[in-house]
Amino acid sequence: MEAKSAARERFDSVRVKLIGLSHRIHANPEVGFEEEKASTWLCEALNESGFAVEKGICDLPTAFRARAGSGPLHIGICAEYDCLPGIGHACGHNIIAASAVGAALAAATVADELGLTISVIGTPAEEVCNASGKILLLERGAFEGIHAAMMVHPAPFDMLRAKIIAASMFEVQYTGKESHASAFPELGVNAADALTISQTALGLLRQHIRSTDRIHGIVTNGGSAPNVVPAHTSAKYIIRSETLDQLAELRPRVYRCFEAGALATGSKIAITGGDKPYAEMRHDEDMATMYRMNSEALGRPFPNLGEWETRPTGSTDMGNISRAMPSIHPMIGINSLPAVNHQPEFAAHCVTPDADKALVDGAVAMAWTCIDLAANREVRERLIARR
Repeated sequence: MEAKSAARERFDSVRVKLIGLSHRIHANPEVGFEEEKASTWLCEALNESGFAVEKGICDLPTAFRARAGSGPLHIGICAEYDCLPGIGHACGHNIIAASAVGAALAAATVADELGLTISVIGTPAEEVCNASGKILLLERGAFEGIHAAMMVHPAPFDMLRAKIIAASMFEVQYTGKESHASAFPELGVNAADALTISQTALGLLRQHIRSTDRIHGIVTNGGSAPNVVPAHTSAKYIIRSETLDQLAELRPRVYRCFEAGALATGSKIAITGGDKPYAEMRHDEDMATMYRMNSEALGRPFPNLGEWETRPTGSTDMGNISRAMPSIHPMIGINSLPAVNHQPEFAAHCVTPDADKALVDGAVAMAWTCIDLAANREVRERLIARR
């Protein structure tokens, strides 16, 4: 198809710049809602290529929208660019961001002749796991008028339909009473003991939850000194289930474990967050089939992964987008094993030649998928009819 050749030619003309952009974002990691450098660099790259760029959309300073084309079928390509605290880009968001820009530039080359509008939506803070960028942008209208959305995500290997599950992050704070831990322990109310009891209760609860449920977290404050009864402690926890409905069933059971710690010690408890959870991912079949064909045309087939095809993986706010409109979120392999996502070794692998190839292949496959969506009359009409 001539349109695909033109899109590939356009991508190849900016390939070196996009790889450089990926490496620059990787070298300057920024946590959620603080991605000032990354969002600026992405906006500059899109503006230089003729996109109409809006910065700081929906009252989110590091969010943006960049648009090209004026056709009736409107495709959104999501860019993520936040890092993980402490270990940088250990989930490869530098690759996600650069591939989103590359896909948009390539597809925009033929957008008008195919009846396409292409938007890059800059979505901050994917790693926060509650009230994140995509959720807030979706609530505030950033995705209005978009018929379908897509992105690619780095992983050790390629997966077309990863089993992405629902998740909710919340913070627990206990308040007790200080006292000398040796001279007057009876006068203290130990907030650290409340955390110990809650974690014990969670360990027992794990016997009676679904095998696909997940409960994990960290203590963010365990006290100030060993000779002072801790009066203030806190923890951050994430719970996950296959679906939002199952997550709603798990949440009160987990909360009761934390309430048990407060009850047993006499501490006061406050639970915050968890109010805007991530949804499970719904992969649109037509879009996934088109992406598969384009990925295979680039020499990137999808292997038979056995249990990995059905094993719950991570969670993403792209799941919330997929509940609002047809979407895909394929995983693109960077040949990192034994390193896996959220390990420092994976972060190091996100600027290797294999990672750069994933950026290229993911961008071109998405651009070609946009073209296929516009060229397939039945699918195009289905997508447009939804809005």
